[in-house]
Amino acid sequence: MTGNWKDHRRVRRAFSLIELLIVIAIMLTLGGLVVVSLLPAKEKADVDVTKIQMDDFKRALDLFRLQMDRYPTEEEGLAVLWSPDTLEDEEDEAKWSRFLETACPFDKWDNEWIYRAPSEIREGAPYDIISMGPDGEEDTDDDINNHHRFLDEEGEVMEEFEDFDTGEGEVGS
Repeated sequence: MTGNWKDHRRVRRAFSLIELLIVIAIMLTLGGLVVVSLLPAKEKADVDVTKIQMDDFKRALDLFRLQMDRYPTEEEGLAVLWSPDTLEDEEDEAKWSRFLETACPFDKWDNEWIYRAPSEIREGAPYDIISMGPDGEEDTDDDINNHHRFLDEEGEVMEEFEDFDTGEGEVGS
């Protein structure tokens, strides 16, 4: 009799198919909750990366201005920061140096950067740098521009920054 009892105990050690399916369903549910909770964090990180890239462009544009005594034209665009091919004046080629180490023609969402000179967003500013954001369409609520630090929720220049106009088009720089 003792032998039969031990044999019965050995058979019960394996999981049934239903138990495995329940465990898989629980794991999938937990995985789905994690993904849903992390999506907003990724979207915010993408926006933050775009703002950091704009800060890099600003520094490179300031270096360009120091070396070339002007900001790039709209036709030259941001590409002139990593390649002299778009320079309009051949005399500028002798003064040109690489202002950005790596070419960055596209934003985080693979849209071309928009560069406007002079600014159409902030009066007196020398340029605009615009990312069309995740939707890839210009003039929508998810657009990001280099003036983001100076604008309120409605896109207007905040009053406390209006007093810091340097007279050279850079407010609060």
